[in-house]
Amino acid sequence: MSLIVNATAEGMLWGMMALGIFISFRILRRPDMTAEGAFPLGAAVGAQLIVSGIHPLVATAGAFLSGCLAGGITGVLMTKLHVPPLLSGILTMTGLYSINLRIMERANLSLLGEERVMSLLTDIVPLPASFDAIFVGIAVYAALTVLLIYFFKTDLGQALIATGDNETMARSLGIKTNSMKVIGLALANGLIALSGTLVSQNNGYADVSMGIGTVVIGLASVIIAEVVFTKLSLGGRLVSLVLGSIIYRLIISTVLALGMQPNDLKLISAIMLAIFLSMPKQFNKLQSKFARQSEPLELQEGESR
Repeated sequence: MSLIVNATAEGMLWGMMALGIFISFRILRRPDMTAEGAFPLGAAVGAQLIVSGIHPLVATAGAFLSGCLAGGITGVLMTKLHVPPLLSGILTMTGLYSINLRIMERANLSLLGEERVMSLLTDIVPLPASFDAIFVGIAVYAALTVLLIYFFKTDLGQALIATGDNETMARSLGIKTNSMKVIGLALANGLIALSGTLVSQNNGYADVSMGIGTVVIGLASVIIAEVVFTKLSLGGRLVSLVLGSIIYRLIISTVLALGMQPNDLKLISAIMLAIFLSMPKQFNKLQSKFARQSEPLELQEGESR
């Protein structure tokens, strides 16, 4: 039971990461490696602000804004300096490693004994272990989902979606696609940094290397949600992302409980992502195969009639 509770708590907090990855990879259709720098950036900014005596909610908001700034820099590199999208993210990610070290002034910053977002809840209502993270995750994710659903119904949100669907057509309609890319990447990495600070506050520390492999983790959550929950509206897809994140965490926790080494987590994540990426294609092949096999039977039945 504790395995399910812990996986749910982690999945809820990592759900914001899945939201950010979804915006960059699915809405904008841009490969963005900034996530691996934005995640620890959010953790670093949030942790340093909390240690400096700033209220946890203000520190969390500051972490979100820092991620928006990082994503905006990637967008400017891509649109104004015409650096290829993948390389733009890599450049920002690389630069953020040094920035994160400067923010924390060390490789690891402890939050033990400090007031955090989770402790604000437990000060009001005593909760069992991990339930504070679950309730915080539910509250934050629900608020973000409602805001994003509303945002994507606005003219600006529709312009963002149009830019990702067909940039040439969007430009012909008078949409400033370069501005949309910057806004989309800023929003995506803001959500990723928000996930980073919440995860660090839940873990009790921020670490400069905690962003390694986050793109794979976020993509795995998105792909799992798309494979398990099909034919959903945009709002339904946003809700399903956190469920995909929880399922991913449950699989990882189960694998570790079976005796796998924690050092193999990145390898396991990569294998899982490869499997889930190939599943839709394999399902389509099976459906086509069964359809071909059923055709002669249908013809025979028609002839006998």
